[in-house]
Amino acid sequence: MTRDTADIDLIKRLIPHRYPFLLIDKVEEIVAGTSAVGIKNVTYNEPHFQGHFPSTPIMPGVTIIEAMAQTAAVMVGVTMDMVDKELLVYFMGIDGCKFRRKVVPGDVLKLSVTVTRGKPGGKVWKFKGVGTVDGEMAAEAEFTAMMDMPKE
Repeated sequence: MTRDTADIDLIKRLIPHRYPFLLIDKVEEIVAGTSAVGIKNVTYNEPHFQGHFPSTPIMPGVTIIEAMAQTAAVMVGVTMDMVDKELLVYFMGIDGCKFRRKVVPGDVLKLSVTVTRGKPGGKVWKFKGVGTVDGEMAAEAEFTAMMDMPKE
């Protein structure tokens, strides 16, 4: 499969996440087996802002890292031609995670992920992720995930 972008409809056909935990709106610049850039339009209507924090809404850091992982999962799904095949992805580890700036409603969070280990057909993949807003780093992390392939 050759694709260089994924809209929300394709994202939903590649990964099982749904509201309120589908945290990316589109994926751009997909280079199969190598990298991708996800986009998250941050809005005040998201459920986590009801409690984090109502008077000063800030996107939780763990949801930023999850959005990176969802971007990576879409890239792997495209790489392995997993449309409509019920691919599940599980975190195995998160390393070197750092948060550099707040992400707030109105921000456009750009999630750049690069494969550091993994190959088509492989179950375990490792990624480097960076989240930015207006070119300023908001978060970074390395993470490892296991791809759970459906049984044929």
